[in-house]
Amino acid sequence: MSFYTALARKWRPHSFAEMTGQEHVLRALINALSNDRVHHAYLFTGTRGVGKTTVARILAKCLNCERGVSATPCGECASCRETDAGRNVDLIEVDAASRTRVDDTRDLLENVQYAPTRSRYKIYLIDEVHMLSSHSFNALLKTLEEPPPHVKFLLATTEPQKLPVTVLSRCLQFNLKRLPVALIAARLQYILKAENLESESAAVQLLAQAGDGSLRDALSLLDQLLAYGNGKALESDARAMLGSVGRDQVMQLARLLAAGEPRALLEFAQALDERSSDYAQLLDQLSSLLERVALKQLVPDYEGDELHPPEQLSELAGAINAEDVQLYYQTSILGRRDLTLAPDAKTGFRMTLIRMLAFRPAAAGAGGSTAATPARASAGAAAAAAAQAPAAPAAAPAAAPAAAPVPKAAAPIAPTATGTDDWPGILAAMDLSGMPRQLADNCVLLGREGSTLRLALDPRRTALQTRAIEDKLAQALSRHFGSPVRLDIEVRGTEAETPARAIERQQAERRAQARSAFEADATVDALRQRFGASVVADSVRPSEPES
Repeated sequence: MSFYTALARKWRPHSFAEMTGQEHVLRALINALSNDRVHHAYLFTGTRGVGKTTVARILAKCLNCERGVSATPCGECASCRETDAGRNVDLIEVDAASRTRVDDTRDLLENVQYAPTRSRYKIYLIDEVHMLSSHSFNALLKTLEEPPPHVKFLLATTEPQKLPVTVLSRCLQFNLKRLPVALIAARLQYILKAENLESESAAVQLLAQAGDGSLRDALSLLDQLLAYGNGKALESDARAMLGSVGRDQVMQLARLLAAGEPRALLEFAQALDERSSDYAQLLDQLSSLLERVALKQLVPDYEGDELHPPEQLSELAGAINAEDVQLYYQTSILGRRDLTLAPDAKTGFRMTLIRMLAFRPAAAGAGGSTAATPARASAGAAAAAAAQAPAAPAAAPAAAPAAAPVPKAAAPIAPTATGTDDWPGILAAMDLSGMPRQLADNCVLLGREGSTLRLALDPRRTALQTRAIEDKLAQALSRHFGSPVRLDIEVRGTEAETPARAIERQQAERRAQARSAFEADATVDALRQRFGASVVADSVRPSEPES
């Protein structure tokens, strides 16, 4: 009767040459063995499944090989075979998690003084050494500091920060790194080929990613996939087993984002919810796809990988501009982080998609004046009315495509039907916000000279006049007029009223009207006469929003 051996055990490396990755650790150990500079205590740290115990066992085999201490044990002598089989009497393996008591440690160390039974060294391999109690560490400390010449200590742990500094100072510490996905995938491919099993590269890539830096975890998942797929490692089976979102779904989501169709995007999100999709994983895969698209845009000959074919990357690289790719990527990883804060995962996912479309640079350009907020539109309309200039014709320039390319040669700005003094009307027709909007609101248009607009800035707002803010305002005006615009801003007072001052004046008038109406109210008058009440003038506010 034959027994099945798990792949992680069957393919455990038996020499340094068979190890996957960890070259920084192997190089130090090989040099120490080759130059006879072997320390009496080694500490191997790192996350689970990266090779800590495997390296320790290979080192033990190198030290006790009957052909001599070297970095290449023969693997044929009795000592090597017994070490591989786990029955070498001079290799004492201890699981510290199950032997935490101080009495266990003392019993273990009682035989340290005795020479090894058959081998060159008596080697203590203590796994998960951080699980020992403080008293156990104290019992180990003296022996660890000055062991007999025939004793070596090999310690392994996933949490070195829990070890006392007195123990750390007596060991040579090696930190084993998490393995890259490419190394894990290459090892899985090698094992599948050696086992003569059918596989797909995309399935191997998914398992390598799911391993999260641990080769042992990836091999355990491979075992599970082979059982699930009846001896085959196929992409469809891997996605079904891991609960991964289909590659086609992620690609379709990216295409809908590129098209900028909100209705189709939300219908797609609803379809995902009906299939009980994992939204966190979907956002992870979307982020991964967008990163490859950005690479494709930066390096046109980038060939992609097993999960992201070059033809799909080329399609998306041409459909989404570079700024949107960066925006979508940033929004997806922030949305992934905030999923746990949302009322539910579906709501968090849909809001992430809405943010992607709401903050698109192209959306602002295409939306033009219609994308302006209600507050900004009302403020602009009020300023236009205060200037007694017709606002309807001023909207005509905004109808021009905002994304139209700017000619290289500077062309004169075409005169508008509203004349040169309708600065509030121009601002009302523009989609402008932030500091550039504040700068524009505190200016008066003096006139136009070719492609140059001459503005006068309110002396109270000189802090707004910086090169960066002026450049942004000039760019917005260029998009509005469809030709390059230069600004000539001088600080001086004018008889004309700036849009900001017009809004301030209108707010003051509304407050004065509200106070007058309040004081004239019969109820208020009765309260005054009967109770001697008085009105605090500053507490009276208009019933309508001021902006």
